[in-house]
Amino acid sequence: MKKQNVRTLSLIVCTFTYLLIGAAVFDALESETEIRRKQALDSIEGIILNKYNISTDDYRLIETIVLKSEPHKAGQQWKFAGAFYFATTVLTTIGYGHSTPNTKSGKLFTMFYAMVGIPLGLVMFQSIGEQLNKFSSVVIRQAKRALGCKRTEATEINLIFVVSFLSSLTIAGGATAFSTYEGWTYFDSVYYCFVTLTTIGFGDMVALQKNNTLNDKLEYVAFTLIFILFGLAVVAASLDLLVLRFVTMNTEDERRDEAEALQAAQGAVRLEGDVITSHGSVSSLPMGSAAAAGGSGRGRGSSSPADNASVCTCTCTRSRSRNDGYRSGDSPPYASGSVYGVGTGRGVGVGSGGDRDDGDDGCSGDDDDDEDDDGTCEPQDIQLDTFYDGRGAASTSADPYSCRQRVVQTQQQQRQQQQQQQQQQQQLQQLQNEHRSSI
Repeated sequence: MKKQNVRTLSLIVCTFTYLLIGAAVFDALESETEIRRKQALDSIEGIILNKYNISTDDYRLIETIVLKSEPHKAGQQWKFAGAFYFATTVLTTIGYGHSTPNTKSGKLFTMFYAMVGIPLGLVMFQSIGEQLNKFSSVVIRQAKRALGCKRTEATEINLIFVVSFLSSLTIAGGATAFSTYEGWTYFDSVYYCFVTLTTIGFGDMVALQKNNTLNDKLEYVAFTLIFILFGLAVVAASLDLLVLRFVTMNTEDERRDEAEALQAAQGAVRLEGDVITSHGSVSSLPMGSAAAAGGSGRGRGSSSPADNASVCTCTCTRSRSRNDGYRSGDSPPYASGSVYGVGTGRGVGVGSGGDRDDGDDGCSGDDDDDEDDDGTCEPQDIQLDTFYDGRGAASTSADPYSCRQRVVQTQQQQRQQQQQQQQQQQQLQQLQNEHRSSI
């Protein structure tokens, strides 16, 4: 989650920085030209007013008439051909503004039409973009096989290159046609194609808007509509690759964060009950206390008492008798049995025969007469329930079975944790496979 928050904040900062840079550049490039054009227009306006003795109000009226009559040069905008062109600009969110509804019913229908049409158009172009990427993947694989490449799969770089090439080819071809039919320069035609296919749609340059084109040149109208729809599909394919990559990165980060949080939560094993401290006093372990679980080895767990904030161990011992040749004061023998440890440090250790005897009988405070000689670890042999306080000090609990019960619970939780980690890894792998198959 922290990584996602950092990425989101970084995107916000980068976007606003990009806006500031763009504003500064546009100011430097366009502001002086705007002032000069305004001065030239004012000068021409004064010349016309003086030459023809027209009042200011009449001039404004003429100006309005000229502006309002401009769209009608293309023919009837609201006949079927013109209406289809308008509907296309609504559904694709281009919105040139070359023609707009004037009636209340037309404006109301435009709003409801856009509410349904815009999502429909986005889904359609997204689907076409995905299919185009799949087709490009097939073409790339076939080309690599024909060239004898060892790795024939289509990578994201290959797809981005192919789709970018198609986008450039579409813009170049469209610019050639529009420069021929509209009388624009090739540069202006490229500009129009780019503004259209990115759905910016400034409206300063709009095709099909002169010489009664909507009524007299239906083949050119059809070409323009096909160009817009096909070009938007190609651009959608490019955006699909970029957006899909970003969404996949976010999803992978979310899954990874969830897995880490779950691992941290399940890596903590709660110890409940009374524990005898090194001072000999009985204290109840708080519910919020936890012990990390993991590891195995000999002795009282795989981690030393100094590595743990606290360690609870229990020992199943089979003590040796004095008749075996050991006397009090000799080096204490190893007890046969198992050692269990639960700790807040490095974890649980389960070993066999790893604990040294605390005395010549191997049992704390017990008589040698209570021991078994059959080589098995009986319940009564589980006699040590020791709590390490992290300083190496230890004391014995009154309940010899509580520690082993905790160890069993800890081992069960370890197995559950491992299963959940495996499931999370499988989910991440499935997500990556879906991402590769979509490409």
